[in-house]
Amino acid sequence: MTTYHFIGIKGTGMSALAQILHDAGEKVQGSDVAKHFFTQEALEERNIPMMTFSEENIHDGLTIIAGNAFPDEHEEIKKAKELELPFYRYHDFLGEWINNYVSIAVTGSHGKTSTTGLLAHVLQQVKPTSYLIGDGTGSGHEDSKYFVFEACEYRRHFLSYQPDYAIMTNIDFDHPDYFTSVEDVFDAFQEMAMNVKKGIIACGDDEELQHIQPKVPVVYYGLAEDNDFQAKNVKETENGTVFDVFVRNTFYDTFEISSYGTHNVLNALSVIALCDYEGINSDDIKTLKTFGGVKRRFTEKEWEDGQILIDDYAHHPKEIEATIDSARKKYANKEIVAIFQPHTFTRTKTFLEEFAESLRIADKIYLCDIFSSAREKSGNLTIKDLQNKIEGAHLLELDHTEVLKEHPNSVLIFMGAGDVQKYQEAYEELK
Repeated sequence: MTTYHFIGIKGTGMSALAQILHDAGEKVQGSDVAKHFFTQEALEERNIPMMTFSEENIHDGLTIIAGNAFPDEHEEIKKAKELELPFYRYHDFLGEWINNYVSIAVTGSHGKTSTTGLLAHVLQQVKPTSYLIGDGTGSGHEDSKYFVFEACEYRRHFLSYQPDYAIMTNIDFDHPDYFTSVEDVFDAFQEMAMNVKKGIIACGDDEELQHIQPKVPVVYYGLAEDNDFQAKNVKETENGTVFDVFVRNTFYDTFEISSYGTHNVLNALSVIALCDYEGINSDDIKTLKTFGGVKRRFTEKEWEDGQILIDDYAHHPKEIEATIDSARKKYANKEIVAIFQPHTFTRTKTFLEEFAESLRIADKIYLCDIFSSAREKSGNLTIKDLQNKIEGAHLLELDHTEVLKEHPNSVLIFMGAGDVQKYQEAYEELK
């Protein structure tokens, strides 16, 4: 029996995939840097061995799965190729693994992670379901019928997959270090659509998705009248959001979710459409309302002086708008304070004006230094370039988070795809 060795096992997708293989009865181990990441906690709970990077980790009897962030020159990858071990990149292995199930890819420029989590939550109530969520969560089951997974468009990795179904939430320009324009992004999604084998659930309110032309049926969902699945009579309550669903203009049922904001209604609508397509009855679908959310997506904590602390992955202008919108709808009587850490110099430079515009809808704005990624260590702009675009925005230093105490009875939203959590942790340590 082979042992699967993950190079970069603490990556969100890699950690989730390692959990799935382990749960399915496979032998799993991995390596990464020594630094602690939240993604390793689930691996530790399963007693999955983790080592620091070294070519000595690589030996006969291993099947190698390498994270996409690591080049072929990495010491472990070089050793694996010298020994001629079975070798896969993450997306290539996943592309083969999903063929064992009814596979559902969840893709889109925004909303993938939350929608993947929500769909997996509902399907688990009906049939054994394996799932891979982009927040580092994975779960496998030897008798799974369904495999729900997040399919990322970056570098067109999702073209490695040929799923039975795809949910497409939206198409927007992002990852400017790779994509050249929204047209380039659209072309990638169009190509991915051609890989889908049974059907596509697409947001009809998204102008780009209206032009997708696959070889399988497309079911459209949204708030507009011409969608196959339409949400109407949307109302915020103390416990979340309630809305009616009409299927081709005929009332279908009323649903409730525990979250707020139009984007969350749309995410739920895509899950309702997919489940209905699979013949799941509406009573089972109503377990939507018991979904507790995914990591780093509007993760809330009550704090001192009536403050609510929210940790969120938002790192694109559209995502910032959606997160602030959710906070406003849930906490209508509180001041909204945005604490934002831009992710990568390329994205910050490309969307400088859009970031400024989206952040202005908050009541107060604090900006953290730009987070550089493994792909990009430096750039020719600083956080002050964004500050200059936003009147009244303040810079937040890690050792001066006490300034946030000046906003009692407020919602503090820590947003970013880097390590913005360290600012929240520093603030909490002041207690």
